[in-house]
Amino acid sequence: MAHNGNLIPVPGRDIMVQGWYQGGVSVFDFTDPAHPAEIAYFDRGPMDSTKLEMAGSWSAYWYNGYIYSTEIARGLDVLELQPNALLTQNELDAAKLVKVSYQNVQDQQRLTWPTSFAVARAYVDQLERSKGLPADRIGATRTMLASAERTTSRRALTSLATQLDQDATRSRDAKRVLALAAAVRALAR
Repeated sequence: MAHNGNLIPVPGRDIMVQGWYQGGVSVFDFTDPAHPAEIAYFDRGPMDSTKLEMAGSWSAYWYNGYIYSTEIARGLDVLELQPNALLTQNELDAAKLVKVSYQNVQDQQRLTWPTSFAVARAYVDQLERSKGLPADRIGATRTMLASAERTTSRRALTSLATQLDQDATRSRDAKRVLALAAAVRALAR
């Protein structure tokens, strides 16, 4: 049985953390609701392997970069997501940029990201995963972003955003390419 959870603020994706009582904590991506996928989990295991006892994560929440899970019988677990094949370090870095002054998961606050190279890199990782841009364009985009970050070149960022707008017309993941272009354009301001 699932109980209490909230969204993890990865730009461009719908990711949630949820407590599942004796099933532990699950992090799942439902960006494509027809194909949800678990991308991380945590489970302490049973209280006693010989008899049934009430225990497990009755709630798990993302809050300012960490997952806090209230374990019924054993206290509080503070978890930090690690990058894996389904969730990159860039996506985690972008998620950690979202800071809230309070947490009430019943109202699911609107998530916004500050202008950041981490957000742009997260979109690039997603486009690589979805094959939304050819490998050579992914590589060129990463190189241009790294160069612009070192030199703070507004001209290079504006040029990259324009190229990405053109790439979107040929991409099978055009919405995400346009989100990347908007993130790059924001960096150029």
